[in-house]
Amino acid sequence: MLNSRRQFIKAASSYSLMLSSGPLIGMSPLGQAPGLGKSAPGYRITLEVCTRLFDGKQCWTHPRAGIVPAAGVDGGPRVVMTMNTLDLEGSDVFKGMYGLHSDNLGKSWTEPERLKDLDPRSEIIDGVTRPVAVSDFWPKYHKASGKLLGTGHTVVYTPDWKVAHPRPRHTSFSVYAPENNQWSAWDKLMMPDSEYFHDAGAGCTQRYDLADGNILLPTYFRPPGKNSRVTIVRCSFDGSMLQYLEHGNVLEIDDETRGLHEPSLTQVNGTYYLTIRNDKKGFVTKSADGLNFEPIRPWTFDDGTELGNYNTQQHWVTHNDALYLVYTRRGANNDHVFRNRAPLFMSRVDPERLCVIRETEQILVPERGARLGNFGVTEISPEETWVTVSEWMQPAGVEKYGSDGSVYVARILWD
Repeated sequence: MLNSRRQFIKAASSYSLMLSSGPLIGMSPLGQAPGLGKSAPGYRITLEVCTRLFDGKQCWTHPRAGIVPAAGVDGGPRVVMTMNTLDLEGSDVFKGMYGLHSDNLGKSWTEPERLKDLDPRSEIIDGVTRPVAVSDFWPKYHKASGKLLGTGHTVVYTPDWKVAHPRPRHTSFSVYAPENNQWSAWDKLMMPDSEYFHDAGAGCTQRYDLADGNILLPTYFRPPGKNSRVTIVRCSFDGSMLQYLEHGNVLEIDDETRGLHEPSLTQVNGTYYLTIRNDKKGFVTKSADGLNFEPIRPWTFDDGTELGNYNTQQHWVTHNDALYLVYTRRGANNDHVFRNRAPLFMSRVDPERLCVIRETEQILVPERGARLGNFGVTEISPEETWVTVSEWMQPAGVEKYGSDGSVYVARILWD
């Protein structure tokens, strides 16, 4: 249980690294990422810790943030972060959701507090009472409704808290109320075909909100007897209820892997881009309408070699007309890290060739033994983007490399 104030850091400024000034990142003194050309946006990176947890029993996972305009002190913005606790003795055991916020753009943070309306519930499934938790949550401001909407998925457990297989899975959602700093009781997105979408959710997926208020929500699902595949669900949202409208074409892979997972979506210059997790390699594709996508292709560097990302998620950063990918990969002296999930990199993407430009690769968050594969991206302002991630303290012993359960805020400060 979380029972010590020593487990928290109240002021993020107590641990701040100007990474762009050191040899780790390798950026020029002006913060211009090399190889991008004069028309590309320059940036510098700072790294801060807003809280940490590692007591041998638990650590934080899935820290992601959303910004709510005019919800903070004196009408300023409020940044709201949510995260799960992870029980270290099990696999993907998420028994609680916690929240913290900042009313001064991360200079200081409140202490994490349990979000009781996002707690696990008991449901009778196949005649057995089972705990069902919300996890892989991502809050993002929905401009048309003026609400902070969080989406994720549900995890069904056995009575002794092991992930149930096979299991029903749903997209979960909740809405934040800044006036009382409360999240609504989590609900489920109802899909049209309960058998085909029996195991479907939007865990760890980066959505795109359309100008008309509709939402393009990347979802992955496992039809009965098949491996997992991906589709984009267009949803309506009226400020309280998320509802299915339609879904696009289904992307799948015919191999011996578990299939496709954790898709993330963005749009630049009228083209939609989708990045997808797979056991062996990450994939990318694009679309003209955000629903119907081209066949997937593996992520590569611009020289044709494989990117080296596998069995974990990737997400997008956009700035003006520039497209970036945040990811982990092999080949970074990181074979001691679980699935090579650290350090966390960012590179410029060639939107025509759909490849990563190798010479633009920068480290956002350094490797200290613990994995960094579960992260989020938040657009704070036209001048600033955040990537938030925690040190996932499994397997046992990762702390010997220096990790301590820190929750990082990597600020990308655009020129």
